[in-house]
Parts: sequence; C-alpha cells; structure tokens
Amino acid sequence: MKSTPRPLRLLPLAAVALATLAGVALQPAEASSHREAPFITRFPKVDGADYYMFRSYEPGRAGYVTLAATYNPLQAPGGAPNYFAMDSDALYEIHVDNNGDGKEDITFQFRFTNTLADNQLTIGGKKVSIPLIINGSSDVNTVNSGAINVRETYNVTMVRGDRRTGTRAAITNAANGSSTFDKPLDNIGTKTISDYPAYAAKHVYDVKIPGCGDGRMFVGQRKDPFQVNLGEVFDLINIPTARVVGSPSGGQSSNAKLNITSLQLEVPISCLTNGSEPVIGSWTTASLRQGRLLNATPPSGLDKVSREGGAWTQVSRLGMPLVNEVVIGLKDKDKFNGSKPKNDAQFIDYVTNPTFPALVEALFGPTVKAPTKFPRSDLVSVFLTGVPGVNQPAGVVGSEMLRLNTALPATPVGSQNYLGAAQCFVNGALTLSNPGCDPAGFPNGRRPGDDIVDIVLRVAMGYLLPAADAPSGQLPYTDGALNNESQFDAKFPYLKNPLPGSPNGQNNLPPNP
Repeated sequence: MKSTPRPLRLLPLAAVALATLAGVALQPAEASSHREAPFITRFPKVDGADYYMFRSYEPGRAGYVTLAATYNPLQAPGGAPNYFAMDSDALYEIHVDNNGDGKEDITFQFRFTNTLADNQLTIGGKKVSIPLIINGSSDVNTVNSGAINVRETYNVTMVRGDRRTGTRAAITNAANGSSTFDKPLDNIGTKTISDYPAYAAKHVYDVKIPGCGDGRMFVGQRKDPFQVNLGEVFDLINIPTARVVGSPSGGQSSNAKLNITSLQLEVPISCLTNGSEPVIGSWTTASLRQGRLLNATPPSGLDKVSREGGAWTQVSRLGMPLVNEVVIGLKDKDKFNGSKPKNDAQFIDYVTNPTFPALVEALFGPTVKAPTKFPRSDLVSVFLTGVPGVNQPAGVVGSEMLRLNTALPATPVGSQNYLGAAQCFVNGALTLSNPGCDPAGFPNGRRPGDDIVDIVLRVAMGYLLPAADAPSGQLPYTDGALNNESQFDAKFPYLKNPLPGSPNGQNNLPPNP
C-alpha cells in the first residue's frame, strides 16, 4: 500500500465547487452499455458492454486491482456455428489515468489473431474442408486442443504515456515467457467441452507485467454479469409504479440467459498508482482502422473479406456505466463513443441539466418528482471528478471515467452491500454508521456485485441531495432485477462460467409457450 487512506467523506455535495464545471465532462446515468449508440450496432464485436475496476477481494490478493472489460453483448449461448470470436482487425484497450488530468498514463492493448487449421475429411477420395470450428475428433479439454479448427490467440501490450506514441512492452506468460496467449472456445455445449469450468481455468494465466511484476490475466466468454430489465426499462420503464419505487421483486434480468466476452487483468496496485496519489481513473475503448476496402472476390481463408488501413479510429468508449444510453442526447451518442475524457467539457449540459429524471417524473408522476436543483453538482462529483475525500484525485480535471481509491480496502465476500457506497448516506447526508455502509462499492470503482441500475436510479433522482432539492430523492428506486455478490465467483476471474449452448443435450432457450 503506497499511502494512508484519506478520511472517508463520501458525498459532501454542497462542497463540490461549481468551478470544477469548467473542466468537467460527461454524465451520470444508469447501468451498462448494450448497443448504446446508432453506429456501434453495426459492429457488435467492438461494442463495449460493461467495465469493472475494484480492489481484488479474493483472499491473498489485497495488493491487486482487477480491471475487467466486457465486449460483444447479448450473446445467445447457442450462437452457432461461428460463435463469438473477437475482431482481429480491432484494437481493444483499457486505459488508466493516475494523475487526474483526464489523459491515459497506462494503456493495456489487446490484439486478436484467428488461425485456421483447415481440418479436412476424405470424402469420395477427395480432401474436403470441414464447415465447423471444431473437428469432432475428441472432447476439447486442453489449451490449443487438436480438436479446434480455428485457434484464437491474443497479445497484450502495455503502453506508458500516450496510447499511440508512448513506450511499449509486451505482457508475457510467467510460465514460459511467451507473449502469445490462447483464448478458450466459447461454451459450445457439453458434448464438445464436457467440463467447461476446468477447460476455461487452464486459460487463466500468471503473467509478467513490464516494470510491475506479477499479475493474472483471463480473456474469454463469461456469463453476462449485468443485471437489468433492458426490455422494460427502454419500453418507457414499463414497470408498475409500486415496483419502481420500492418492491425489489417481480423483475427478471434480460441478460439472465446470455453470455459476454471479457478481457480481465489483475495488476499490482503499485503498478497503477502515481507516487502518493492512491486514486486512479480508468475506462475501456475499442478502435478500428479508418479505412476499409471490401474484397469483391475474397480468397479462401479467414479474415480475407476486407483490407483495413489508416489510423486507429475509436468507435467505442465505456467508463461509468450506462452513460451513453440514458444521459447523452441521441444526436451525440456516436460523438461520445469517439471522444476522449480530456474533452468531456463538450458534454457538460447532459450532466448538470440531465433529462432522464424529468422523463421518470413524466412517466410516474405525481408519485415521483425530479430534483429541482440545477446545476446538478452532486452528479458532477459522482461521475466526473470523484467524491472529495474518497476517490477524487488532487488537481482533478472533470472527465467521465470510473475512479477508485486504491487505499480503501476491499470488502470481503459475505459483507458486500449491493447498493455500494450509496448506503453510506441518509437523507443526502454522509452517515458511516448506517447499516450496510460499504465504501468499497460503486461509485468508488465498480464491483460485479454492485447493483448499478438501482444505485444510479436513486442517485439520478436525488438520493444524495437534501429533501428540499429532491422531493422524491429518498424513494428506494429499483428495476427489480437484483444484482449481488452471490451471482459471482469469489476469486479471479470473478465472472461466472458462460452458459452452454447445449447443456446435457438440451438447448438453453426458454420453453415454447
């Protein structure tokens, strides 16, 4: 640990100087990023779905931070025959700002490669290529199994300084020094991979991180961790008022039977922090080459349909959850996905004068009233600058990203509160003695078990404001799709194994009506 924890003062909202708005950025919101902007719907493989950053709470890993980005959302387990490989023409990145200036100081870059084995069968005396990504010769149970017809590998580069011009070095396998890692096949089904947990575990790597020492890494399919009623929420919150304002039952996550692809790194805290400043900010992006030329007559092989060229162009961005979906105006959603945190002042009106609370009031009034305080300095603090005394770095420039005070200890499994740090407030006032107060949770970073939808619904509606400014701010808003630590593993890589496409010979779809 590099420094002593700062005094815990979670949200003295009135103390957030409006002067910070000059350098502030973006937005509050709700929970995650599933097809959040018009352009990204055309490129699902590079669509950032969720981003997590938290002190590792696995026993014996107190000196580490886990960074976990998920991509390619809404994966049906039976998504045959190609399943959900990553884009070999894309650049996936996780950025860390460790001095509060809104610019990346460390970037982890992921690149993927698909290699075709071209397994063939002799049919009528002729060698003919098979149509599947596995050849059926044996159960897939080892890394780079001979049964795999398409091998997916990846390399990870650590960049210090600017993401494009900084100093670069490869992350390597601690066991053999290789910089190439195998990504496990998606969970095709129990006949192809009889013991998927054991198979996936062989792809959890102990790694050497340049200039940092040891860490761990996993890239592969997981069960989608994000709990939300996407259908109901975006059907103008088609939920009964009695449930929205307090009944935590009756909801079902739209993602309950879906998978996701995760990129996870566990990194020493000392690698990520800067001097005596314990607060780090982080976000994930994906980029494509600026130019794409389609091949009218593509040759045989993989990844031959197009030629990519030109500068890397960012098409996806995710830090704070569900920002682009319910805060950014529709006209600026693609613009936000291509933007950098240092330039977030251009989006400030979406934060200081948010439309989402007004929409909730219109849908559920007169029971629900939107906050009347403007500009919303409470949202600026939570989503743009960090909370003073908790996770706000010295000299911060307002910019949207997850922020984590690495000096605050992790809350162990069994004691985490799904409402995170929000439970440390009563009527807008910090009350550390409040039952369930858990300062290690969102918005101090984000853990898999933090119920982001419920937390941000409450914050957006004024939970952290005095009653005079938020008449309905103390209502226990919920979408009913509860999220908690019991839905996740207690050790790295934390997110649960993906649902199989064909469990025990049965499909994974709901029964016919």
